[in-house]
Amino acid sequence: MLGIGAGGAAKSPKQPSFVSYLTPEEIVVKEKEQALKVDDVILLPGEMVLCEANNVFKCSQEEGSQRGVCGRLICTNFKITFLCEEAPDDNTPEFRNKIVGENDITLQCVDQIYGVFDDKKKVLTAGPSMKKYPERLIIYCKDFRVFHFSLSYTKEEEQKRIVSGIIHHALSPKRLKRLFLFTYTEAAPCFILKVAKDQTMMFDAPRDWKLELDRTKGNLGFKVLTANEAYKVSPRLPPYFAVPVSLPEDSVHRFQGKGIPIWCWSSQLGSALCKMASLPKEVDDFLIQEQKAFLDGVEKTLHRPPYESVRIEDLSTSLPSLLEIQSAYTRFKQLFLVDNSTEFWDTDSKWFSLLNTSNWLEIIRQCLKKTIEVIDYLETQKFNVVLKEDTASDLCCVIASLVQIMMDSHYRTRAGFQSLVQKEWVMGGHCFLDRCNHLRRNESEQAPIFLLFLDCVWQLVQQYPLAFEFSETYLTVLSDSINIPVFSTFFFNSPSHKDAHKWAEERSAKQKQPLSFYSVWDWSVQFELKALSFLNNPLYVDKSKQEKSRKATRSKHQRQLSLPLTQSKSTNKKGFFREETGPFIKSLLGKRISKLISSSEEMPNNYKLFYENWHRKPIDFHGLILPHIEGPEICIWAQRHLRWIPEAQVLGGGNVAAMQKVLELMDEIQNLETKVKERPTSNNTVAKEMEVDGRRKKSVRRSSLYPFALLHISAFRPSISTTPWRSWEVGDELASREDEYIDLGSI
Repeated sequence: MLGIGAGGAAKSPKQPSFVSYLTPEEIVVKEKEQALKVDDVILLPGEMVLCEANNVFKCSQEEGSQRGVCGRLICTNFKITFLCEEAPDDNTPEFRNKIVGENDITLQCVDQIYGVFDDKKKVLTAGPSMKKYPERLIIYCKDFRVFHFSLSYTKEEEQKRIVSGIIHHALSPKRLKRLFLFTYTEAAPCFILKVAKDQTMMFDAPRDWKLELDRTKGNLGFKVLTANEAYKVSPRLPPYFAVPVSLPEDSVHRFQGKGIPIWCWSSQLGSALCKMASLPKEVDDFLIQEQKAFLDGVEKTLHRPPYESVRIEDLSTSLPSLLEIQSAYTRFKQLFLVDNSTEFWDTDSKWFSLLNTSNWLEIIRQCLKKTIEVIDYLETQKFNVVLKEDTASDLCCVIASLVQIMMDSHYRTRAGFQSLVQKEWVMGGHCFLDRCNHLRRNESEQAPIFLLFLDCVWQLVQQYPLAFEFSETYLTVLSDSINIPVFSTFFFNSPSHKDAHKWAEERSAKQKQPLSFYSVWDWSVQFELKALSFLNNPLYVDKSKQEKSRKATRSKHQRQLSLPLTQSKSTNKKGFFREETGPFIKSLLGKRISKLISSSEEMPNNYKLFYENWHRKPIDFHGLILPHIEGPEICIWAQRHLRWIPEAQVLGGGNVAAMQKVLELMDEIQNLETKVKERPTSNNTVAKEMEVDGRRKKSVRRSSLYPFALLHISAFRPSISTTPWRSWEVGDELASREDEYIDLGSI
C-alpha cells in the first residue's frame, strides 16, 4: 500500500505494527535468525508458491527515507504477496478483504513493473532473461497502489528467481485456462450460489427476461426468443434475449443477429430502449440491396406512425473511440501512480493542467450528456431509441445502463444494479477478457469501458446520495473485483465464451460435470458480514419514506422556481421516416448506399431545454434523475483514485467525517426507538453517553479515504513554504509565548 511505513513527524501516534524502523544494515544481522516456512503463507484452494525471496525490504514512499519493513516476497499462481517479519497487529481493520490483503497484488492487478539499476528507473517487460537484475522493484497496480521492494540484501539466486518469476507470471502472455480462475474453481467445487438472497437476476434463463419484461410493461411490445439456444444464431448474443413482437423469428438468423433491435428496457410511458449491432460494411452491391430489404422489415417493426416513432443513435460517431478512451485513461492514471511524496508535491502546481490534458473527465461528461439526450427522446418525445454500434457491446452497454439507472429507481438498488450489469454487460457480450487484457495478449483491444461506466455511476451517486441504496465503497470494491481471478463475472468475452470453457481439462472432464464458477455478486466470499455494511448507503431513502417527504424542494435561488416551465416542442413524428426509406436505414448502411435512399432532415435536439426544465423541478429520488454535467460538477472519484496517497487524505475530516456523524446519530435514534417504552436508569444513561462519546472519538481518527486507507500521519509539506514555519523548534509552543503589545495609536 502506498504510504505504508511513511513514518513522518516526530510526535506521530503509534503506527501499525508492520512499520519497521530497522535500517538496511540491521537486516543482515537478522538473516540467520529467519526460519523459512511455506506454511506461513495463507493460500487459497489451488494456490501454490512458485518462487520467493528473503531479506526483501519494503520501502516507504518518503523520498530518501530508510524506513520500511523487512520480510519475504512471494509469488504464487494467484498473487504477489509480501510477508512482514514483525508480529501482526491486533487491531483488525473494520473493512478487510478475505481474498486480497493490503500487501497482496493479484497477477491481473499488475499494471507495470519497473526496475532500478544504479538509481536509474527502467521498464521491465516479459522476454529473454536479463543480464543484470535490479536492486529494486517498483510495481504499479491497476488499483493505483505502488510498491517499492529493495533487493539489495537478498541473495543473488533468490533475487534472480523472484524477479524472473514475477515478470513471467504477471506480464507474459498466457492461455485462458492457465488463469487462476480455473485452478481455484476446480479446487473448490463445493459452491452454493448465494446471489438469490440479493434477488440478483442472472438473465441466463427465459424466466428472468420475462420477469423483467413484465416489471417494465415491455411485454406489450416485445417477446423473449430462444432461437439462440446452444448459440445457433451467433456466439456474440446471449442464449435468450427479447425482440419486438412483430419481428419474425426467421429474420434473427440472417446476418447472425446483426441489425436486429435487441430490447434493453421499456419506459412506463410506452417508449423502449434497444441496441443493435451494425451490419457488415465491406460487402458488394448485391448484398447492400439485400441489407436494405432486410432493414426495411426491421424498420416496420419499430416505426408504426402515428403511435410509435424511432430514433437511431450511432454511438460510434457521437462518442469517443475505444482508442481515444484508452489513451485518455492512460494519461489520467499517471496522476495517481506516485512513486514518493516528493514526486507528489513536485507535480502539485501543474496537477490540474495535467488532469485537463488527460481528457478523462471530459469523456465522462460526454457519456452523461449523450445519456440525457437519449432520455429526452424516451421521456419527452416518446420515441423508441435504438443504440447502434459495431458490436453493440461497448459504448452501447455504457449508455443503455446509464439510461436505465437514471430513469428506473429499481436499478439504483443493489440487487437491481447487479441485475443490470448481468443483463447489459455480462449477458450483453462485453469483452471483459480483451478489454481488461487479462491474458496480456492484445493491447490494441484494451479499453477501460466498464471502469468508464462505474465512474459515470459514481458521478450520479455523489450528486444524489439519497437516491442509491449502494455506497461509493460498493463501486470501489466492484472496480477492484475486475482483477480478482476468483470470479468468472469479468473474465470472459461473452456467455458462449464462458460456456465453451466451463469444462476443465482433467478432473471435471472425467466427471463429465461443468465447472461451477463463483459470481462476484456473492460478496460473502470477499467480506465478512460486518464489512458488508460498508457496501450499503445508510442515507438511502426508502420509497415509502420518500412519499412522506415529497414536499421538500430545493431553495429558489438554486432551482429558479420563479421561472415558468417551458414545454419542449413536439416533433413531427411522421416526418422522421420518408416513405419507405429514411435515416434509420441510411445510418445503418452508411454512405455507400446514400444514392439508394432519399435524404431527410435531422431531428432537432432539445436535450438542453429538457435538461434545464428538469433541474427547475423538485427532486424525486425514486423518479427520473439527471446529473449536472457542467465542468465543476464532474469530479474525481477520490475514494478510488487517491485512496493510497497519504498526502491527499484529510485526517479526521472530509465526507467520511460527515458520514460518521450521521451514522452515530442514526445509531442513537435506533437505540432510542428500541427503548422508547422503557424507563432508562441513570446508569444506562451514563453508559449510553460513554458509548456515543467513544464512537465520536473514534471517528475523529479516521481519514477521508476511510475505509481503504488506514490513518497515516506522514511528514507535512505546505504548498507555500514559509521561513517562520521552518524556523519553529519542537519545543517552541505558541501557547507559552507572552502576548506582544502593539500600540495601535502610533500606526
